[in-house]
Amino acid sequence: MLDIGEEAPDFELSDQDGNVFNLRALRGQRNVVLFFYPKDNTLVCTLEVCAFRDAHMELLANEAEVIGISSDNARSHKEVVDRWRLPYRLLCDTDGLVRQAYQVGRTLGLFPGRVTYVIDKEGRIRSAVNDPLRAKQHVQEALKALVAQRTV
Repeated sequence: MLDIGEEAPDFELSDQDGNVFNLRALRGQRNVVLFFYPKDNTLVCTLEVCAFRDAHMELLANEAEVIGISSDNARSHKEVVDRWRLPYRLLCDTDGLVRQAYQVGRTLGLFPGRVTYVIDKEGRIRSAVNDPLRAKQHVQEALKALVAQRTV
């Protein structure tokens, strides 16, 4: 994983609607909660995307943009966004290059890892969570990091 305080690597990926997202475009404007998850429509991943959905208003109140990333394609992401009424983007990292840039390894050597980063407005990593099974923990830790950042 990347170290706290390190500059977050910039990237550009398409979302579920084919729109291009560039991390650098949010610099100076918003914090970013960037969560990497293994696969659309699997049990723990569905719990995670829904946990971020349920906390979305609180994350917005802490000036954060939520972005999910997996290797699934836009069609798969679109189904998840529509089915679970997600108010945020899911990005397609089909070649795994962004996952690699963020040093998100594999779980048990088999599955893509589950890692969440909180990136501040200046583009620095402020929090990192690596917990493959406790999806809701990612949301709780992201919120704690955002609140702590506001009090500094």
